[in-house]
Amino acid sequence: MTDATAELRQPTAKELRLVVTAASLGTVFEWYDFFVYGTLAALLGSLFFPAGNDAAAFLLSLATFGAGFMVRPLGALFFGMLGDIVGRKYTFLVTITLMGVATAGIGFLPTFHDIGIAAAVMLLILRLLQGLAIGGEYGGAATYVAEHAPQKRRGYFTSYIQATATIGLFLSLAVVAICRTSMSEEAFKDWGWRIPFLLSLVLLAVSIYIRMKLHESPIFQAMKEGGHGSKKPIRDSFGNWANLKVVLIAFFGACIGQGVLFYTANFYAMLYMQNVLAVGYLDAYLLLFAALVIGMALVIFFGWLSDRVGRKWLMMTACLLGALTLQPVFHILARAVNPALMNANEAHPVTLQANPADCSIVIFDAPKTGCQKVRALLSKAGVQFTSIDTADNLLLLTIPGVDPAKTGDDEEGMADGPGDSVFTIEGGDVPEKEIRTHLTAAGYPAKADAALMNWPLAIAALTWLVLLAAMIYGPIAAFLVELFPTRIRYTSLSLPYNISNGLIGGFQPFVSFAIITATGDIFAGLWYPIAITTICFLFGAFLLPETSHRSLHDDDGKPA
Repeated sequence: MTDATAELRQPTAKELRLVVTAASLGTVFEWYDFFVYGTLAALLGSLFFPAGNDAAAFLLSLATFGAGFMVRPLGALFFGMLGDIVGRKYTFLVTITLMGVATAGIGFLPTFHDIGIAAAVMLLILRLLQGLAIGGEYGGAATYVAEHAPQKRRGYFTSYIQATATIGLFLSLAVVAICRTSMSEEAFKDWGWRIPFLLSLVLLAVSIYIRMKLHESPIFQAMKEGGHGSKKPIRDSFGNWANLKVVLIAFFGACIGQGVLFYTANFYAMLYMQNVLAVGYLDAYLLLFAALVIGMALVIFFGWLSDRVGRKWLMMTACLLGALTLQPVFHILARAVNPALMNANEAHPVTLQANPADCSIVIFDAPKTGCQKVRALLSKAGVQFTSIDTADNLLLLTIPGVDPAKTGDDEEGMADGPGDSVFTIEGGDVPEKEIRTHLTAAGYPAKADAALMNWPLAIAALTWLVLLAAMIYGPIAAFLVELFPTRIRYTSLSLPYNISNGLIGGFQPFVSFAIITATGDIFAGLWYPIAITTICFLFGAFLLPETSHRSLHDDDGKPA
């Protein structure tokens, strides 16, 4: 095949459907694993990490999850290099196999109760292997589809890779929900949690079967036959300032915004509803499911729209709207799903007066001081509290508007104020039961009441978050493919995408929940994605090029 004939030849409709299906299955698999782990993060924390601090175990499970994202850039480099030298088809056949084995392996692991800390180590190793595979999967899928798609429909066809992430979520939520409702909670915690991971073997078998039928990308094949390939794609991608500059523009001007908007809408919102707003897992699943049904169509719509109006300003609009609306939208969401909690936070604002030396944030260990224990208790209860620094070694926890005499408690260490509960705590002994009783008396609910939820308003808030993610997520695959030349495309686009999604986006839930624990403000964690989307908008508005008009070939018919 000559370069010219490679450029003129277009795949048949049947071939294109197979290409899109094969690439999209990898995305389904990737996000199935992602959401299964994410929805079970709190449970996995209790199974694989030491007991005694639920908040710390939850954060550790998120950190282990994030560790897989930390190695995604390494996977992007290794598999990107392989894809640019050996070929797209064989590389992402390897990545999906490794990804599937690592995912299913979690279902076979012993727990902390069985073998101690070795269980956590084994979980970490599997998450690292899964992260390496994902690092190479997306770049291969995006490149492979784009190199088959007609130029004027590239955004549309690559958007299916993005949209099928929602199918992965649907499958994960459905499987987890069926497992949890078809057995007792004790049985699910004992062995039922393994089923969602083990079922990934079915997805793996189907994915490998379909990908074995694929042929190499015609653009890549023509490039190789014409002798235009790169022998050292990593050096040519990042050791060459002309291309490295484009990589940096892609990273700061598009990828980081996409990373935080996607994870905020699809993952953080779900964890936030369950772990801050105390929404039951099934209600949280149903709310997010309803929004994502709409979101799946929006991803394809914005991919299609980017073929007509361009990709740059759709992505920049998403970042700007994200920076401006995340705070009010999460306030609306909180009010919609747990109005009692919001009313209590407003009517009875809690204050915590303590020596800062005793209030250091604990993430990787059990809380020891009274202040650390109270912070963990309040954060888990969704209580928005104000910290007041003092040189006194006594800790004062004040819950205003509660008459201690009416709670039926006469515990030692509590001073009766005029309508306030004031707990005076010295050392590490914290009367947790009594504090919870007084929080309940102040109107802080232990769980969100489904009967009081404003479901239409909650779905509308979640749909807005999903729309913002879709506006940048739909066009970005085509944008990244068009930004780089064929000989180093796989390597060049994989690294900025995986750094942003792995380190900037993947750690977003962990960072945001840590900020909430540190500040006592249940909305403070949103300043992280707001800051990132603001940076992305400012950078991209000035430096990001428009790519929708670009051919994947240069003027003489050779791949760019």
